[in-house]
Amino acid sequence: MVATLPRNIQLKLDQALAQWRQWSCDTLLPHRPVMTSLLNPGSSNHSVLVEAGQRFVVRIDGIQPSHNGLSRSTEWRALHTAHEAKLAPGPRYFNPELGVLVCDYLAPEEGRSNQPGEIATLLQGIHQLPPVHYRLDLRERINRYEHQLNHRDREMPAAMASCRSEILTLLDALENATEPPVFCHNDLLGANRIYSNSRLWAIDWEYCAMGSAWFDLAVVVIGDGLNAEQKNELVSTYLGRIASDEENRKLSQYCAIYQYLEKLWYLVNRGQSADLPR
Repeated sequence: MVATLPRNIQLKLDQALAQWRQWSCDTLLPHRPVMTSLLNPGSSNHSVLVEAGQRFVVRIDGIQPSHNGLSRSTEWRALHTAHEAKLAPGPRYFNPELGVLVCDYLAPEEGRSNQPGEIATLLQGIHQLPPVHYRLDLRERINRYEHQLNHRDREMPAAMASCRSEILTLLDALENATEPPVFCHNDLLGANRIYSNSRLWAIDWEYCAMGSAWFDLAVVVIGDGLNAEQKNELVSTYLGRIASDEENRKLSQYCAIYQYLEKLWYLVNRGQSADLPR
């Protein structure tokens, strides 16, 4: 039995499926796609697997993208270039009014775990994509989430509040650096990587923007819980050499910022004041 969706989300799904003739597919679909399963009922999006001769993932916004400072138009454009580079599934349909995005479904290969070297190679490809006119402002993102906490009368955990000034100091130092921005995924967690058709792909590009390559690396280090040896493999494969002391310091700084930002995200989007990740 197929899981049910909230009524408003189901209505949006129905409207998107009714537009199936407008989907940009390589071959004409034989009929209107039908829902086969609910993939992951996330806190901010709903992802549905549908089928019509081939399978697609329909993602439907659960909350307004502006809530998390996202640019859906940037994501749509980036998906096309990333797909051409064989880094992302093919984008097929985008309706910002409905909050709907349709992409090809990539069937995961069982028994494959992502190795740090493979993830580094994927990041190299992502960072070589053409620039976009949208940049990740980490300070603005932190301020946005903190404002939302205050607006909802939610208190920040004492452990986070005590390190806030240190995080802002790190941001000051990093913002004064002259490092050129690159195109980044900014959310390359394990859930957003999939091994399919004998290669590693990145999915869920909603946080993509210009930014620091070191922040993208930090997301993997923290999100995957890499130990020292795995972290060194990730960074050395990415750089093609052993990282310098300064580069390792910069990575550690971005790791601290990402941990703070990640916990803020959970507080805002899931309302969890306990059992925060890492």
